[in-house]
Amino acid sequence: MSLNDKVVLITGGGTGIGADAAHAFHAAGAKVVLNGRRQDKLSQTAAKIDPSGESVAYLAGDIGRLETSQNLMELAVERFGGVDILFNNAGVFQPKAFLDHTEQDLNGYLNLLRGYFFTSQAAIPEIRKRGGGAIVNLGSMWALHAIAATPCSGSSAAKGAVHALTRNLAIEFAPENIRVNAIAPAVVETPLFDSLLTPEQLASFNAFHPLGRNGQPKDITEAVLFLADDSRSGWITGIVLPVDGGVTTGRN
Repeated sequence: MSLNDKVVLITGGGTGIGADAAHAFHAAGAKVVLNGRRQDKLSQTAAKIDPSGESVAYLAGDIGRLETSQNLMELAVERFGGVDILFNNAGVFQPKAFLDHTEQDLNGYLNLLRGYFFTSQAAIPEIRKRGGGAIVNLGSMWALHAIAATPCSGSSAAKGAVHALTRNLAIEFAPENIRVNAIAPAVVETPLFDSLLTPEQLASFNAFHPLGRNGQPKDITEAVLFLADDSRSGWITGIVLPVDGGVTTGRN
């Protein structure tokens, strides 16, 4: 693996997929910089990854604000000398009928898109200084495959834009050896669903996936590590990879 001594930035890194990926990157020898809204969750995750704090740092803040992205890059450079990999993972998701969407709902999803945009914009000059690197964006299966039982037009519109951003950046920065890819998960059991579904309701989605189970954070983490690792995916850029238990393969 080529992740040893790399500097990895992870947004939404306090819990769920982001925290799981942070542990895995660190185990592969990388230094990790975390971002999220909640200071307490970030500090807990950072302490579990490296109690000494020598190979992990974190910054709380709204990633949709330009200054948060800029401050995150400054922290990475100050602590670890640069940036090699960015995992744009921060997310919000709440199935809701289209006519029930409010201005606040849409603003939340668009704020997330701004976060992916501005964090990539801040990271690329630093990645360029290292001679190349990788960006992995968290997209969505729902942006590829609408599901009647879970209407989510606001989220899907924003995640569809993330997919488009992925392809555009992949083309623009391929000459500089900066690879940009996205992952499109289906239902992954993370704290994101805690306020939306009971454990029984969440379990009912197992059958929604042709492979017979909901995803776990490690399922996404394995795909992220693959796409971030130049020794394993160095000839892959611009893809949106469904990691969805087979949902987008066809009707189940």
